[in-house]
Amino acid sequence: MSVIDQLTREFSRLPGVGPKTALRLVHHLMKGSPDDARRLAGAIREVADRIRPCAECGNFSENERCAVCLDARRDPAVLCIVEEAYEVGAVERTGSFRGRYHVLGGHLSPLDGIGPDELRIPALERRLDGAGGGVREVILATSAGMEGEATAVYLEGLLRPRGIRVTRLARGIPVGSDLEYVDGSTLAEALAGRREM
Repeated sequence: MSVIDQLTREFSRLPGVGPKTALRLVHHLMKGSPDDARRLAGAIREVADRIRPCAECGNFSENERCAVCLDARRDPAVLCIVEEAYEVGAVERTGSFRGRYHVLGGHLSPLDGIGPDELRIPALERRLDGAGGGVREVILATSAGMEGEATAVYLEGLLRPRGIRVTRLARGIPVGSDLEYVDGSTLAEALAGRREM
């Protein structure tokens, strides 16, 4: 296998990158300067060597604990549970959440052999047990698909008996959307989650 084919295959393993896009990326690198390609390779090497899951929440970090877990200004009594570490960044960009996180590393999917032990659910239980009852609310920010919903229901069953308030992210009509273009299930979720003005 040629070097070009090997790099194309590696790029195509990335999410959302098909064979054609992978080949375009390889050609873009080949057209650029060798220094550009070396910088990219160096950055990838640095990520592989230096980034690891935070020991507390599972977020990406260069240190044992991530910046969010180390921030004493964050409220440790409120946890936001997300499926993947990159979703922490999405919530952080809103600037409106001041609690802490717990990254599951995916969602429950029995058909794919992914149960609670394949996710960071045991780590969540240890974290809650070690918090001395300090967590009072958990926000479930799992995906709205079938697996995300199943994961949320499973987690609710673990959390409610502990006396923890369990909330779920609201779902509905995106800001700036016209009702005419909103699908039926999204509109139904928006109606069910309506609130007082």
